[in-house]
Amino acid sequence: MSTPDLAIAPSSRRLPAHLNGLVPVLVLLAGWEIASRSGLVDPKLLPSLLAVAGRAGRELVEGRLAVDVAASLARDIAGFAIGSLAGIVAGLALGLSRPADRLIGPSFNAVKQIAIFAWIPLISVWFGVGEAAKVAFIALAAFTPVAVNTWEGARAAPPKLMEVARVLEFGRWRSLRLVILPAALPAIFAGLHLGLINAWLATVGAEYFMTVGPGIGGLMTEGREHFHMDLVLLGVLLLGLIGLALNTLATRLEARALRWRHR
Repeated sequence: MSTPDLAIAPSSRRLPAHLNGLVPVLVLLAGWEIASRSGLVDPKLLPSLLAVAGRAGRELVEGRLAVDVAASLARDIAGFAIGSLAGIVAGLALGLSRPADRLIGPSFNAVKQIAIFAWIPLISVWFGVGEAAKVAFIALAAFTPVAVNTWEGARAAPPKLMEVARVLEFGRWRSLRLVILPAALPAIFAGLHLGLINAWLATVGAEYFMTVGPGIGGLMTEGREHFHMDLVLLGVLLLGLIGLALNTLATRLEARALRWRHR
């Protein structure tokens, strides 16, 4: 009589790999609910998940939640598009031009050390405190990682391939299209990924520190001013969920765009 293979029993009870990351989140949510319902924390300071869900339902029915989420996403996409496009152009210019690298590179390396929120006073003077200022702030947040990574990627073209391009008498634009850009693409996509994350963080900061208007930051500001902690926590949860969705989307797009490297 054969005995069952006990070696495979533990693995059969393991969670699927893609669910492992959910365990800490579920533990945190369970701790939150227990703390709120047991009285360990004042429910006015930490409303239960059920209370937050009820607030989300009311905001949805009133139509405010959809408007706030749409406003934040529109700002994020606009700022990210402007900042990433400018970052790719600036990064390629610095990476492909030695004079630009020597002339502008040191100053750029110094400026990028400035914390992003330190630019808010200047942006407020230059663009006011309305929608244009928010988009400019988000664009600036996306610009730096995209420019830095594109710069590094443009300088990373393999010397042997560049030598082949010279032997074949490729022109500047043909070398850029066939040699430099393919070599720089992984770095560019890494920069775009970081830029997307930075842009979302800056979206919240712009809405929170500039004029209040539609947006998740405005939602949280309203909750803070009226001491509606369920509204504040709803904003926190939305920020996390949307940020996770954007990160997942960026990861999948990056993997799809770079599939040719593994063939």
